[in-house]
Amino acid sequence: MENFQHFIYDHLLSLGMSEGLAKYGNMLVLLIVFLSLIILTDFIIRKIVARLFIKFANTSKTNFDDLLIANKSPRNIAHIIPLLMSIKFVPIIFADFEYFENIVETGLELFSIVVILWIVRSLLHTLKDYFKTLPNLKDKPIDSYIQVFMIFAWASGFMFAFVIITGTPLLTFLAAMGAASAVIILIFKDTILGFVASIQVSINDIVRIGDWVTFDKYGADGDVIEINLSTVKVQNFDKTITTIPTYALISDSFKNWRGMVNSDGRRIKRALLIKLDSVKYLTKNEVDKLKNINLISTYVENRQSNIDTFNTQHNINKDILLNGRNLTNLGVFRKYIETYLEQHSGINKEMMIMARQLDPTSQGIPLEIYAFSSDKRWQNYEYIMSDIFDHLIAATPYFNLELFELPSNTSFIKK
Repeated sequence: MENFQHFIYDHLLSLGMSEGLAKYGNMLVLLIVFLSLIILTDFIIRKIVARLFIKFANTSKTNFDDLLIANKSPRNIAHIIPLLMSIKFVPIIFADFEYFENIVETGLELFSIVVILWIVRSLLHTLKDYFKTLPNLKDKPIDSYIQVFMIFAWASGFMFAFVIITGTPLLTFLAAMGAASAVIILIFKDTILGFVASIQVSINDIVRIGDWVTFDKYGADGDVIEINLSTVKVQNFDKTITTIPTYALISDSFKNWRGMVNSDGRRIKRALLIKLDSVKYLTKNEVDKLKNINLISTYVENRQSNIDTFNTQHNINKDILLNGRNLTNLGVFRKYIETYLEQHSGINKEMMIMARQLDPTSQGIPLEIYAFSSDKRWQNYEYIMSDIFDHLIAATPYFNLELFELPSNTSFIKK
């Protein structure tokens, strides 16, 4: 190569060119040849490496190598050989121009950092895509971890680039960075908060990809589709996307429905408002009518028999219903509800089934149904709950009970 360099130089001198112009002409010719050679070498190596990777991927059972190709890892790796050739040829091309040689060598060193970052980024993206295909890691915030590594990689790249450009010793630069750490923390506050939050979210298993979450503060109600260093993306049930800061998962309160999804049933917790003045003791005739209701006929008969026995043994004066023990229409209705729920096909019989009274309010006495549907899918859950309350609302008059309802315009129309 040295003979080739002097050959061009000598040839230009023989043509009558001055020594100074001969040096510039020699550099220009060598640079053109060098650039042509590097471009051709880079093209050939990229093709060879790409074909080797594709051939290997076709015979491999894992999809990791396919992801390497998709993320252009072979293409980035192929740049290494032309880069090493460039570093080797530069001193020869610019032998007579030390100033240009230093500039080009600095540029190649900076480009080396860029190539390394390209390779690291493509490898990290490949790992991210691969980990997402693993069942055990599919619901983990892989994006957050990859972004953390990328931040460290880019920070290291900028640090080494600064050292190369300024010629500052690495230890001196690190000492200066330590002094400026307060400013750095302020600038990257959200990133640091997101990093800490993503670690806590993962370690404490607060949220996984695929979880149904409700975050009232941000108007989110849907499935988590992505967790990264700075944000959590939630696809709402209306197909809109809500973006939530990652650190909000540990600083604010939200509801994660994973426990319900993993349980054996989805809770039904809703109340009927019974008018207080419709609650009363049952007369004998009313008790006899209720015995015709199949679900509670046995209960009413046995219960009334026990009550009659008690009142007779204690010589209770039943001329007034208040005396002694009595059945109430509300109590019988509660029993009817529990029996109905226990026989409903959509209710999980292994979980709690209860009809209970809550504290009376200005709108009546709430009679709450507490049970769990066996089908947790939203549409089916709503159908089961509606089916239950359709029946109970229609059944209320059979117990001489009334439901509370605010008066409407038609309530004041004379009939």
